Amino acid sequence: MNNFKNNNRRSRFKSNNDRGFRRNGNGHKGNGDFNNGPTFKRRNPGKNNQNAAKLIEKYNDLAREALSNGDKILSENYLQHSEHFSRILISQENSKNQSENITDTNVNNQIKVDTDIKEEKSSTK
Repeated sequence: MNNFKNNNRRSRFKSNNDRGFRRNGNGHKGNGDFNNGPTFKRRNPGKNNQNAAKLIEKYNDLAREALSNGDKILSENYLQHSEHFSRILISQENSKNQSENITDTNVNNQIKVDTDIKEEKSSTK
């Protein structure tokens, strides 16, 4: 006599549709399984979590600490990092000043145009 009680249970073998499910054995990545394969993406490429001023301070502190420990090479490395971020900060300030100058020029030009239009209207009356 056949017992059909277990008909609704999931079969022991995976069907073709389940191939992508739990590829790595139990379905969890181990803590040490950080591969830089084709699926790796940076969230914000080219950007740091801190701004340039904080990074300058950080690398200056690290350079001072390395120098106090007697490692001149590491200290110089940190100073080069600090210099890099100081150049970035200077370029950001220059571009900010340049954009402010452009807006000031545009505002001054608009005021001049408005003044010229008012003068024309008053002279034609």
